[in-house]
Amino acid sequence: MRRRTAQPARRPTRHGRHGRDDRSPVVRPPLPPLETRAERFDLSVGTAAEFLRSAWPELRDVHFEVGAMPPASDDAGIPRWTVLPDERRIILYRLPIERLSHLHRNDDLHRRVMIEGCVFRAAAEYLGRDPWDLGPDRFHF
Repeated sequence: MRRRTAQPARRPTRHGRHGRDDRSPVVRPPLPPLETRAERFDLSVGTAAEFLRSAWPELRDVHFEVGAMPPASDDAGIPRWTVLPDERRIILYRLPIERLSHLHRNDDLHRRVMIEGCVFRAAAEYLGRDPWDLGPDRFHF
């Protein structure tokens, strides 16, 4: 007669609740967001800036930058962008544009149009033109 030695019960490598085999956990770890609000803002600014650079040779050497907040506010309120023609820079401030602009519909499309509108107005200020002159074919269907 063979005598069995007591061995501790081994748990399977994959087990779910209550030690059952081949079950996945109920709650998985949270996944990181696919893209953040800041990344979407950067993408909108970048695509609008590339369109303007391709349409206007005067803007090819201009750097479009994104800043979080302007250094200080003026009497007219908090600026949405700063145009520095001597340094060939346009700085767009993400937080004032996102939080202080009023959208009639709060969705991704309207937010993107609002951001692109700010890029166009800042570029128009840099060029000394009307924003509607920067992309006339873009707005006529």
